[in-house]
Amino acid sequence: VLQISKDDVTALQCKVVCLIQNGNFKEALGVINTHTKVLTSDVIAFEKAYCEYRLNRIENALKTIQSASQQTDKLKELYGQVLYRLERYDDCLAAYRDLIRNSQDEYEEERKTNLSAVVAAQSTWEKVMPDDLGLREATYELCYNSACALIGQGKLNEAMKKLRKAEELCRQSLSEDSDVTEEDIEAELAIIHGQMAYIMQLQGRTEDALQLYNQIIKLKPTDVGLLAVIANNIITINKDQNVFDSKKKVKLTNAEGVEHKLSKKQLQAIEFNKALLAMYTNQADQCRKLSASLQSQSPEHLLPVLIQAAQLCREKQHAKAVGLLQDFADQHPANAAEIKLTMAQLKIAQGSVTKACMILRSIEELQHKPGMVSALVTMYSHEEDIDSAIEVFTQAIQWYQQFQARTNYGCCIFQPKSPVHLSLIREAANFKLKHGRKKEAISDLEELWKQNPKDVHTLAQLISAYSLVDPEKAKVLSKHLPSSDTMSLKVDVDALENSHGATYVRKKAGKLTGDNQQKEQGQGDVKKKKKKKKGKLPKNYDPKVTPDPERWLPMRERSYYRGRKKGKKKDQVGKGTQGSTTAGSSELDASRTASSPPTSPRPGSAAAVSATSNVIPPRHQKPAGAPATKKKQQQKKKKGAKGGW
Repeated sequence: VLQISKDDVTALQCKVVCLIQNGNFKEALGVINTHTKVLTSDVIAFEKAYCEYRLNRIENALKTIQSASQQTDKLKELYGQVLYRLERYDDCLAAYRDLIRNSQDEYEEERKTNLSAVVAAQSTWEKVMPDDLGLREATYELCYNSACALIGQGKLNEAMKKLRKAEELCRQSLSEDSDVTEEDIEAELAIIHGQMAYIMQLQGRTEDALQLYNQIIKLKPTDVGLLAVIANNIITINKDQNVFDSKKKVKLTNAEGVEHKLSKKQLQAIEFNKALLAMYTNQADQCRKLSASLQSQSPEHLLPVLIQAAQLCREKQHAKAVGLLQDFADQHPANAAEIKLTMAQLKIAQGSVTKACMILRSIEELQHKPGMVSALVTMYSHEEDIDSAIEVFTQAIQWYQQFQARTNYGCCIFQPKSPVHLSLIREAANFKLKHGRKKEAISDLEELWKQNPKDVHTLAQLISAYSLVDPEKAKVLSKHLPSSDTMSLKVDVDALENSHGATYVRKKAGKLTGDNQQKEQGQGDVKKKKKKKKGKLPKNYDPKVTPDPERWLPMRERSYYRGRKKGKKKDQVGKGTQGSTTAGSSELDASRTASSPPTSPRPGSAAAVSATSNVIPPRHQKPAGAPATKKKQQQKKKKGAKGGW
C-alpha cells in the first residue's frame, strides 16, 4: 500500500503499530518523524509518546503528551507513568485519582496498583505521611506496595507482616497456572524477598539479611534494578571488611539500564558507596574523582565533601581537610552546623581541644542545646579552663531567659521556667560548687529555690554555700528547713532488718525462764570459764602398759631404732654418689682373704666375733658421698606423724 501511496495515513499508522508490537521503538519513531506532515500530533500523539517513553526519553514524551490537542484515556494513562518516572509524585497521584474516578473497565486493578506505588514512593523518598486510600489488598502487588509505604514510615514489623502476606498471595496466584514452574515463582518472589532482607538489615539482623541477599543473587534474576539494589546493600553490610566481595558486587551496580530502573536517590546512594569503597581500598584518585563528580551533581549535599575530607585524613592531611570543610561551610551556611561538628571532631583528634571548643561555640543554633553545653563544659574542664566553662553555662541560661521573654510578650506575671532552663541552672550551680565558686553558685541556687520553695535539696545546698560565705544568712535560711518529725519516714526497722537481702540481720532473742534470768543477772559480771576438751587417746591405748617416753621423737631419733630392713638380694654397691666407696669395702673384698668366710659360726669363735664387734655391718653403713640433705628430707616426711605408744 505504501509503495502505491507513500503518504497513506492509515497504512503509516498500521506500520508504526506493527513496529511497536515487535519492540522496534526506534524504527517506529523514525517513521513518525519522517512523515510529520501526514502523521500530525492529533493523529499519532500516543504512539509517538509511547515510543519516546520506551526509549527512556521521558522529557520528550512529556512534551509530546502535553502538546496533544485532545487528552484521550490512553494519553492520561501514559501521562501518569511519565510523571512517576520523573518523580513528580504529587502530580502523578492526582492523575491516577482522576483516572480511577472517571473510568470503568477491566484495568481498574492495574490503576489501583500504580496508585499504591505512587503512595509508597512518596512515603519512602519524600517522607510524606500517606492518606488512607481505602485500597483492598487483594493482590500481592498491592500488599507489596503497602509494605513499602510502611517501611518509609518506619513501621518495620507491620511491613514484614505485609510482605509475608504478599508472598503467600503470589504463590497462590502463580501456582494456579500450570505452565508456571517453581523457578518462575521464585523469580517473581525475588523482589519481595529482597525487601524482607532490607527490613532485616534495618533491624540489625545483618547475618540473616546477608544470607537472603545471596540467595536472591544465586537465582540470577533478570531485573537489573533489583540486582543493583541488593549488591549495594551487601556492600553497606561489608563496609571496610570483606573488600574483595564488595569489589565483585559493585560490578552488578554498573549493569546496562540500571539508571532507568532506579530512582535518583537510589542511584545517588550507590555512587556514594562506590566512593567509600574506593577509599577503603586505598584508591585515592578514584575516590576523589567519584566524590568530585557527586559534588558537581549535588553541590549542597554533605556526603561528597565529607568523603573528600575523610580521604585527606587517611592521607594524614588534617589541616587540608579542615580547610576544605571550612570552605564548604562558608559557601553553604544552611549545612554549616554539621560541617562544623566534623571540623571540631578533627581538631579533637589532633589534640587541639581549645580550637574545637571555639568551632563548636560558633554554631549559634546549637549553643543553647543541653548536649552542646555539656560537651563544651566537659572539654573546658579537661583543659582546666573553668572560667570559659562557666561562661558557656551563663550564655545558655541567658538564651532561655530571652526566649521566655519573647514568648511572654513582656507580660509582668510570674512565669515558671522550662524544665531545660531549670536543669541548666542546677547544673551550673553544681559545677560552681564543685570548683569552689560559692558566691556565684548562691545566685543560681536562690533562683532555683525561688522557683520551687518546697525543694529541700536546693535549700540544703543554699545553706551549705552560705555557711562558708555568710553564716548568719545560713542560720536564717535553716529556719525554713522542715522539722525532723515531719521528715521522719514511717519505716518498720525490724521488718527492714529481717528482709531478704539485708546485710545485717538481728538475731531473735529467745524467751528466758525465771531461773535462767536470775542466773544471768547474778552472773552478768562474771566471765564464763572455758571447759577444756579431753584429749583423744589412740585406739590401741592400753592403760596397763607404760607409755614410751620417746614417743614424741621421730622414729629415726629414737634409741632403739635400727633402720629399715632391706632385701638380702639387693646389692649395696652403687649407693651414694657415683664413684664413691664405703668405709668397710676392704673387709668385704673376698680377694684379700685367704679363704672364704664360713657360712655359719664355728664353735669357739665367740672371741673373734667380739673382737670385731666395732665393725659396722654393711646394711647399717652409710655411703661416704651421701649428701647431708637426705636426712632432712626423711625428717620432713616423718614430720607430723604420731609416735607409737
